[in-house]
Amino acid sequence: MIRVLVVGCGDVAMRAARLLAGRARLVGLTRSADDVPKLRANGFVPIVGDLDDLRTLRRLRAAPYAVMHFAPPPSEGRGDPRTGHLVAALSAAGRIPQRFVYVSTSGVYGDCAGAHVAETRPRRAQSPRARRRVDAEDRLRAWAARNGVSLAIVRAPGIYAQTRLPLERLRQQTPVLVPEDDVYTNHVHADDLARVAIAALFRGRPNRAYHATDDAEMKMGQWFDAVADAYRMPRPPRVGWEEAEARIAPMLLSFMSESRRLSNDRMKRELRARLRYPTPQAMLDEAAPRELRKQMPLSF
Repeated sequence: MIRVLVVGCGDVAMRAARLLAGRARLVGLTRSADDVPKLRANGFVPIVGDLDDLRTLRRLRAAPYAVMHFAPPPSEGRGDPRTGHLVAALSAAGRIPQRFVYVSTSGVYGDCAGAHVAETRPRRAQSPRARRRVDAEDRLRAWAARNGVSLAIVRAPGIYAQTRLPLERLRQQTPVLVPEDDVYTNHVHADDLARVAIAALFRGRPNRAYHATDDAEMKMGQWFDAVADAYRMPRPPRVGWEEAEARIAPMLLSFMSESRRLSNDRMKRELRARLRYPTPQAMLDEAAPRELRKQMPLSF
């Protein structure tokens, strides 16, 4: 059974772990000892180490066959030293991992004015967080090339699930853009992202990028309208760009300033990944009625 090191043991990593049960021996890196029981309960052999401190990563020297890297870069700075520390620790091992999957972001492309985007499009990251992802990708590509590692980069857009919906934003009636100013956005269900990451682990070609995205081509306002309708909530108000700049927080506004439509042809053709939720509406049709039934008062 192959040994897989999972870095960044959050929601998507836990979903991947459930899919890998019986197929791999999982080792989970966590920075908090409080997470050890949760990791063990999900089938991991836990290792406590902090990507911000290279000295704490010495136990990674028992090199795995493969690595799945879900951890984000730091929230500040120009690069991703966490990924640098990870590959430095792996390089100190007796043998280098054969395969490596890094879950990145579609934000590396920047604003594409609504164009259809393939993995071959040049990266022109505009936000600091996306530039840190570009740095992580570049570090990994250089390290993989030096060491003969088969690296697959999975670029994910907005991740959603029943537990990851913008319901609070809808309750607050945070506005979205009017249709003429609105941007195309892309989505992937957390379960499908886990499936794509695993497919990249076993089928990804060396030094290859893949989009993990569903089949929908939705503008951001359509996404929020769909969630509101499914959960019987008021749709958010629509505003023009000038009013949005005055009313919407800068972090959220940065997502509303980039428009692109990701192609998933390579994901389907090379990874042979099949989406459980080909559109967000498929998940909403399944989850919302069940959730609404829970909220109905009991009748006597």
